[in-house]
Amino acid sequence: MKTPLPTHPLRSSRDLDPLIEAIGDARVVLLGEASHGTSEYYTWRAALSKRLIQEKGFHFIAVEGDWPDCFEVNAAIKQDEPTYGTAAKLLSTFNRWPTWMWGNWEIAALVEWLHQHNRQLPREQRVGFYGLDVYSLWESLQEIMHYVEKQGDGAVQAAHRAFQCFEPYGDDPQEYAHAVAYVSEDCEDEVTEMLRALRKQVASQQTDGLPDREQKFNAEQNALVAVNAERYYRAMIQGGSASWNVRDTHMMETLTRLLDLHGPDSKAIIWEHNTHIGDARYTDMRSDDMVNVGQLAREVYGRNNVFAVGFGSYQGSVIAGRKWGATPEKMTVPEATRGSWENLLHQQLQGENALLFSEDLRGHDALRQSIGHRAIGVVYRSEFERFGNYVPSIIPDRYDAFLFLDQTQALHPLPTHHDEHTPPDLYPWGE
Repeated sequence: MKTPLPTHPLRSSRDLDPLIEAIGDARVVLLGEASHGTSEYYTWRAALSKRLIQEKGFHFIAVEGDWPDCFEVNAAIKQDEPTYGTAAKLLSTFNRWPTWMWGNWEIAALVEWLHQHNRQLPREQRVGFYGLDVYSLWESLQEIMHYVEKQGDGAVQAAHRAFQCFEPYGDDPQEYAHAVAYVSEDCEDEVTEMLRALRKQVASQQTDGLPDREQKFNAEQNALVAVNAERYYRAMIQGGSASWNVRDTHMMETLTRLLDLHGPDSKAIIWEHNTHIGDARYTDMRSDDMVNVGQLAREVYGRNNVFAVGFGSYQGSVIAGRKWGATPEKMTVPEATRGSWENLLHQQLQGENALLFSEDLRGHDALRQSIGHRAIGVVYRSEFERFGNYVPSIIPDRYDAFLFLDQTQALHPLPTHHDEHTPPDLYPWGE
């Protein structure tokens, strides 16, 4: 590129000042990552999130994680005194592969900060931590059973019918998906009726303040997860974009519900992979009829109320598995391929980090066309990177800003043993 791209230095948290200003009054801030196993993506997102919470009054962080596990963290960080022992012990709740995504020392530090921050606030104003994902079918069913049996009212029968429908498949949603792929019998009606019954039950109960409303929200959300997880696991057998769209539509629905829960002036910070937060309409995902949270958020709340920040790096190391369900390894991330977005930035910046804004990039003709943009998931094999780890993107439209970190290092996982059941591997970047 003949004309250098406009950049801002990125060395410390204070260098985020222009980004804080650009975010302005946005209600939803989407923070991405180019992999699920890079330390700097987590630490820079944490630094930005802390400033958004302290300086702009954001109400919660919602992540690409399972609802039940994240809600356990949410409850813990809102306690006056810690009863969970250590943050590392608390994060052992993330025991489904890939455990390192949220069970890591970088998140442990954020959990400690959130708890200390919340202790200074009234209960109604304490910052939340929630999961947006759809994978936790069995865990959510178990949470619902505990809730309705404690309540002892009309939702019990509906919950028992849903639970019994899935029982023949143990706690393996993939076995369920394969079993119902070619027959007319499934559990769709049972989980739908369970959600209807729980919503009726919750609507009939009086609530007193956000903590009370949040507990009832939790029960209903677990039922919603069960409904959409059942759809997701059926759709995954069909192939194509169906299961991806079920998942991202669920995450968007959950985000909307959380904003409604916290009131009309609420603000949300979202942590997800770039493939979820960068507007899908400006990638090759569009040609496959795939939507994502970044696109849906802009459509629902308006572009001026949503600010998406992409992240990427040139080379370094990463935590990932060589195949789905494999033991995580620290792997080398090679130099970005020639002609890619990351390579272009490395050539210009000569090893320095930088912050870029889309409004400054739109005047550059070369960026009006798609450029390869690296995406590493929980499954990674660097020897095959050039065949499936670059998403063609129109960068200035996909994001509102971009954090480029030239050299990055692997995340620091906690020593958590994962259970044997994992969600399916559907996409080339291991999402």
